[in-house]
Amino acid sequence: AALLPALRRLPRLDPPTKARRRVRMSLKEQITDDMKAAMRSGEKERLGVIRMITSAIKQREIDERITLDDAQVLSVLEKMIKQRKESLVQFQAGNRQDLVDKEAAEITLLQGYMPSQLSDADIDALIADAIAATGAASIKDMGKVMAIIKAKAQGRADLGKVGAKIKARLSG
Repeated sequence: AALLPALRRLPRLDPPTKARRRVRMSLKEQITDDMKAAMRSGEKERLGVIRMITSAIKQREIDERITLDDAQVLSVLEKMIKQRKESLVQFQAGNRQDLVDKEAAEITLLQGYMPSQLSDADIDALIADAIAATGAASIKDMGKVMAIIKAKAQGRADLGKVGAKIKARLSG
C-alpha cells in the first residue's frame, strides 16, 4: 500500500505503437503485406505474381540456408524481371499476344518493388567517379570500376549496359 502513491508519481509510458516499433518496413515485409491486401481485394493475377515472388525468395533462402536482406531480395526480383523479359521476346517471336500481355503485366508489377532507376547522366557520373577513385587507365582495370559501381547501382541500373559504357570509356 505504501508503494502505490510512489508508482502514481512515475511518468506514464505508452505502449509502443506499430509506427514506433517499425522504423522502415523491409522489402520482404512489404511483399507479404501486399499479398495480404491482394487476397482481401480479390486481385487474382496480382496475388499470383506476388506468390511467385515469395516462392522465389523462400527457395533462395532454403537453398542457401540464409535469411535474405533487401539487397538479396532485389537481386531475386532482378532475376525474375530478366526472365520475364526473355520470355516476352520469345512470345513476341511466336505471335502469342496473350502471353506477351501476361508477361508485360508481371514485369510491371515486379518493377514496382524495384528502386527508381538511375538516369544516363547519373550513371555517367558514377562511372567518372569510380574511374577517378580507382585510377583506372585501361580495360584491365574494368573489374575494379565495376565493383564500385555495382555496390552503388545495385537494382537501380542494368549492369550489362553499365559495363558496356565502362568498356567504351576505358578503351577510348
